[in-house]
Amino acid sequence: MAVQYQPSAETAAVISGATAAEIATSVEAAVRTGGLDPGAALPPVRTLAATLGVSPATVAAAYRVLRGRGLIETAGRAGTRVRARPPVAHRTGHALGVPEGVVDLASGAPDADLLPGFARHLIKLSRNMPPINYGAGGPLPQLLHLAGERFAADGVPDGRLTVTGGALDGIERALVAHLRPGDRVAVEDPGWANLLDLVAALGLTAVPVPVDDEGPTEDGLSAALSSGVAALVVTGRAQNPTGAFVTRGRALALRRRLMQYRSILVLEDDHAAELAHERPHPLAGATDSWAYIRSLSKPYGPDLRVATVAGDETTVARIEGRMRFGTGWVSTVLQRLVIELWRDPETKGLVRRARDRYAERRQALRDALGGMPARGVSGINVWVPVADETSMVAGLREDGFAVAPGAMYRLVSPSAIRITTAALDPRDAPRVAEAVLRRAAGTIQRQV
Repeated sequence: MAVQYQPSAETAAVISGATAAEIATSVEAAVRTGGLDPGAALPPVRTLAATLGVSPATVAAAYRVLRGRGLIETAGRAGTRVRARPPVAHRTGHALGVPEGVVDLASGAPDADLLPGFARHLIKLSRNMPPINYGAGGPLPQLLHLAGERFAADGVPDGRLTVTGGALDGIERALVAHLRPGDRVAVEDPGWANLLDLVAALGLTAVPVPVDDEGPTEDGLSAALSSGVAALVVTGRAQNPTGAFVTRGRALALRRRLMQYRSILVLEDDHAAELAHERPHPLAGATDSWAYIRSLSKPYGPDLRVATVAGDETTVARIEGRMRFGTGWVSTVLQRLVIELWRDPETKGLVRRARDRYAERRQALRDALGGMPARGVSGINVWVPVADETSMVAGLREDGFAVAPGAMYRLVSPSAIRITTAALDPRDAPRVAEAVLRRAAGTIQRQV
């Protein structure tokens, strides 16, 4: 069921201006200062035009500007609203805290107790780490060599290698290097909320591709390709939020489709990396422009803002070129730390242990949910279709469990909730499942 947003009188009161630029600026200022909260409904074009004494065309132009900046979105019958995570910092932040006594199954973060830790490696590095000046920065050859071995072992084709400040940083740089505002990007639906927000913030148009347990569907990709997309972003395993895994058969089918559209950019996000049991089946190389991006945040810690990237010569050269105009390079301190982590047998064992624990926790919840159509064949999330995600999220919080509303991850796919099982004690899975099943039954009865 779609969430219905109704603009309040207070919402209209914080919007002002006589030109499209002034109206857009006032909306952005209201989002920044807290006058408009994430998800707040904006007045219809004609209503706001009458309030401000301007033409509907002026308000429509302001809304176009705001959509282009990724600040607002049009949600069909739900009207126009501020995005759940607009690309402008609130002066007090928008983080939704989990109350004391409520189990956090919403954040999507790895279990801190299963992260290997950096302290002893940093101590070792500090004893013999030469200072790096501006002319000596860049990807460390030693790191690229190790990354290349890992990519080759997983079937990623030979390509140019580089390092970025995390997965989303690599995706953003690749998109900016190839696309321009207004271009269409095929994205998974449901898909990663950060990616959907990034696409909007870059002024690109997201084209939804349905996802089942084997990844993007063949028919969905075909429809997106036929619509004229310039790029495709895919998560090969541990897909967030559904836990989909692109099987070998699905990868072959998708590659056949992509080979008919050689000019589009294909980006693959391998954020789970060593935490995934499944061996990836890359799409890389099916088109002329591609990048396979592997983050270290999930296996080793979110504060390790590093991702290794393999791609075609042009794409990677453009990524590195863009970096020179900004951050320059990823800190060699972090790169050396990655080398230490990859070479340390104890760390390897801890990552394998975490991988097994995550799989156990995810499966425990799926088993406890029984016949409910929950999804999650890999990764740390379980995606549960529900009739009314708003009441489900609120009800589960009353029961002591915080879960994420599916609206953050959906474009046109049906209502659902995302339950992160990363820190779920398997012994608590039956309690979570009982609450979900009870709330789901209550929602259905109310609708009947």
